[in-house]
Amino acid sequence: MSNSLLLDPRLADCRRIFLREVVVDANIGIHAFEKQGPQKLVINIDLFVPLALSTPKHDKIHEVLDYDFVRSTVRKRIDAGHINLQETLVDDLARALLAHPSVRAARVSSEKPDVYEDVDAVGIEVFRFKD
Repeated sequence: MSNSLLLDPRLADCRRIFLREVVVDANIGIHAFEKQGPQKLVINIDLFVPLALSTPKHDKIHEVLDYDFVRSTVRKRIDAGHINLQETLVDDLARALLAHPSVRAARVSSEKPDVYEDVDAVGIEVFRFKD
């Protein structure tokens, strides 16, 4: 993610919550061999939540954005069925995550680490603000 995005004034009063390298077996891809079964996919998510909505006063989970919400959002989309494109996946995830009332912005990326022998991963990233 570009550091210049982090300088956006809309994020100045936010806390960044992230899940790194969420590894899932996903039914994704347009090629015939990709439709034969699941393949490894690595997902990274950054959510930006205003400090006013994520600074606990009593050290209780209901005062912050629960990581379980983020993880279950990923799982729900992967379990929904075959996805042709990584672009579709990251857009769907960003839309679902931004629907949470506390989330102001979301960065979502996905990577296929096993596509090419001579490439670490191929992937897509999107960064979106809530309208």
